[in-house]
Amino acid sequence: MEKQYVIDEITLKDTWRLFRIMAEFVEGFENLSDIYPAVSIFGSARCKKDHPLYLKTYQLSRALGKEGFNIITGGGGGVMEAANKAARDAGVKSVGLNIELPLEQKPNPYANVRLSFRYFFVRKVMFVKYAVAYIIMPGGFGTLDECFEAITLIQTKKVKPFPVVLVDSQYWGGLVEWIRNTLVGAGAICQEDLNIFSVMDDIDEIVSYIKRFVIL
Repeated sequence: MEKQYVIDEITLKDTWRLFRIMAEFVEGFENLSDIYPAVSIFGSARCKKDHPLYLKTYQLSRALGKEGFNIITGGGGGVMEAANKAARDAGVKSVGLNIELPLEQKPNPYANVRLSFRYFFVRKVMFVKYAVAYIIMPGGFGTLDECFEAITLIQTKKVKPFPVVLVDSQYWGGLVEWIRNTLVGAGAICQEDLNIFSVMDDIDEIVSYIKRFVIL
């Protein structure tokens, strides 16, 4: 009898968890429905304000904002803060999709559209659904996760192709070489899959590339 009670309690908790998940989806859909066109920018949360990466992210985000693109980030510090700050300064919507974590992630003050998520997978849907392009700045595991999520969705044709730009050829060069030599070499992916993403350094080139894919 005690075992059945435990099972029933777990089932009840899972049922209520579904309502929380649904609520996060609804809140996201309602608040982001008018965000087009937007670019999602990812990168290290540990980047300091005086780091060259912070400045480059700010310049890139501001350049995109001046072209009419709203900016979506994970809402935290570092690269995300720089991108949100530039979007605000450019006069476009600065969206922060914050994730509730026990450590590290704190909302930055520059997002003028803020949402908070408990579930990573709901947050990922928002990034993909409302972005016309992904900008992948240097970052860690979270950045890689978002990058490969987008590449996988495009590869498997779950979403229409959109620009995925890895910024800083020196930072990403080793990873790209490993993908080319190891994954393609082993037959784990096709040579054509390398066309899903691009590696760029120049801000003007990146902005022009994204504009070619988007009807403003």
